[in-house]
Amino acid sequence: MDMFLAFLTVITQPQLLLLVGLGTFAGVYIGAIPGLSVTMAVSILISFTFSWEVYPALALMVGIYMGGVYGGSRTAILLNIPGAPSAIATAMDGYPMAQRGEAGTAIGVSTVMSFIGGFVGIAVLALAAPFVSDFALKFQPRDYMLLAILGILLVGSLSSGSLVKGIFAGALGIAIGAVGRDPLTFTERFTFDLQIMEGGISFIAVMIGMFGVSEALLQLHHVDKTAVKQKISRIVPSLGTVKKHLPLSMQTSTIGVIIGALPGTGGDIAALMAYDHAKRVTKNPSRPFGDGAIEGLVAPETANNAAVGGAFIPMMTLGIPGDAVTAIMIGALFIHGLNPGPMLMVDNPNMFWFIVGALVMANFFILLFGLTGIKIFTKIVEMPRSVLIPLILLLSIVGAFAVNNSVTDVYWMLGFGVFGYFMRHYGYPLGPVILGVILSRLLDDNWRRAIISEREDLGRFFSGIFSSPLSTVLLLAVIFIFVSQTPLWRVAKTRLFGRTGSN
Repeated sequence: MDMFLAFLTVITQPQLLLLVGLGTFAGVYIGAIPGLSVTMAVSILISFTFSWEVYPALALMVGIYMGGVYGGSRTAILLNIPGAPSAIATAMDGYPMAQRGEAGTAIGVSTVMSFIGGFVGIAVLALAAPFVSDFALKFQPRDYMLLAILGILLVGSLSSGSLVKGIFAGALGIAIGAVGRDPLTFTERFTFDLQIMEGGISFIAVMIGMFGVSEALLQLHHVDKTAVKQKISRIVPSLGTVKKHLPLSMQTSTIGVIIGALPGTGGDIAALMAYDHAKRVTKNPSRPFGDGAIEGLVAPETANNAAVGGAFIPMMTLGIPGDAVTAIMIGALFIHGLNPGPMLMVDNPNMFWFIVGALVMANFFILLFGLTGIKIFTKIVEMPRSVLIPLILLLSIVGAFAVNNSVTDVYWMLGFGVFGYFMRHYGYPLGPVILGVILSRLLDDNWRRAIISEREDLGRFFSGIFSSPLSTVLLLAVIFIFVSQTPLWRVAKTRLFGRTGSN
């Protein structure tokens, strides 16, 4: 009974409900601005809320977290500039829909699917937190390394059919992510003895440049073209549309929860893996993926919001952050005299159920704020290109500068914008570059940990992979994904089905 009352605390206390709503509203618009990350917003909040009671502080943080993850889809759909890394996959089909005049439909679908994905993540958090956290604990460093390789091999699904171009782009992203001082040995890597490169390159600057500036440069070729009039007569997707894509949304939400529960991962990896899954299992998409397929919105938007609930699982049950935001929230709990981990569930179960209740209400606010104001937002796409291009560049500059208050990041952003323009001009995909930058640290760190744990013995390292069922499954998945993206697999598959048909 106490747990039920704790769950209802947010609803029964207007102040807490208002804070969750305010946080969600702020999160949606912070997430929509490139460079203004949810992590940064929550970390700033700690300095303002450390003197508050714990419930109001957490209510505001939870709202910003949920709203920020969803908010990144707005600029991804309207301007092809992901507001957050978790919205990179959303831009692949959301932006083509906006170019067709379907921005209202795209935002409506992304909102409803985010709502569904968010609830799946919260339900798993509430009902199966101990089980999922136990599963996440079984991941060894070598498993995280294989997971990173698995993510990088997904470039084949993001590379418009060219495996070679996709792998090149992914490898380039890994190299960019490795720039700077080695965190283990503190030796310089790819710095060319330049002090400016010792601190590494901000992946936010790379992301904004690759997507934002390159898009502005491409738009210069069509500066006199009339903007597409957006159809916003129907924003909320029909019940038939939701029912049609419900099986896919459940599958990708499950992916989001599992990836979100793995410490050090997050909604960005979950969204990209879900997008790849959708491409593989969808036999008859509404349009080809990359040209405005609704399935290309359903998959990443359900996954990245489900990952929020997943990220709370190791935080609440083990005291291990699922991502950067939950790491900050652990700090907030410590500040308020709480000790997150297994004993929190025993000593203070009401805190767990309060957070679940706050997440539920934040998810409802996403639906409310996500389906309002769309007519104003879609006016951005209908602006003349002579106005839109400077707006994109201004947003890109502000976003790149806001990360570290560094002009250097602005220079990096502009440089990668020009480079991204030429990549797009010659048919090289940009998504794998960003994926490579994001996964570079995960791959590097866990390769080191894995090989050190085996005393730098490669024989023991590989025998360890085959002695662990989890590692073996991940390795087989890596091999399958690589082989399935080669022309040889398509030929073998055609011949196999041909023989089957003849028999």
